[in-house]
Amino acid sequence: MMRFVLVTAAILLGATAVVAQQDIAEQQDKLMKTLARPMYGVLGRTVRGQSAYDQAAIDAALVQLEENVGKIANVFASNPKEDVFGADYGSSQKIWQNKADFDSKIPPVTKAIADAKGKIKDADSLKAAYTTINDRCNDCHETYRVKLK
Repeated sequence: MMRFVLVTAAILLGATAVVAQQDIAEQQDKLMKTLARPMYGVLGRTVRGQSAYDQAAIDAALVQLEENVGKIANVFASNPKEDVFGADYGSSQKIWQNKADFDSKIPPVTKAIADAKGKIKDADSLKAAYTTINDRCNDCHETYRVKLK
């Protein structure tokens, strides 16, 4: 009877660890999607001419980016060691092998967003700001993001 209880406890503990790891991966995926909506869904679509220029939407997108970029270091503090099932992109294990470098990529993104706020007044200034912000995002994505599909 005692063995049964111990085996059951071990299985439940293992299952809890797997679920916790999946929760971490899902939080990371959710944050990246939260950042993608204003970046690519609002700013990027406007830059490509797929959406009309809307100053209020541009300003709101910058606020959303600014609020959420600061969460990256905390959300990526733990290594889930697995990706979200069905996700297009995942996190490279390099993040946790060189966490200091990963974290050092965040302030330049924050600075690029802060520098853009209040300076975007038309499509041309949006394009320049978008390029700068996107380049800072890609500084991290090129090393620490992996395509899964």
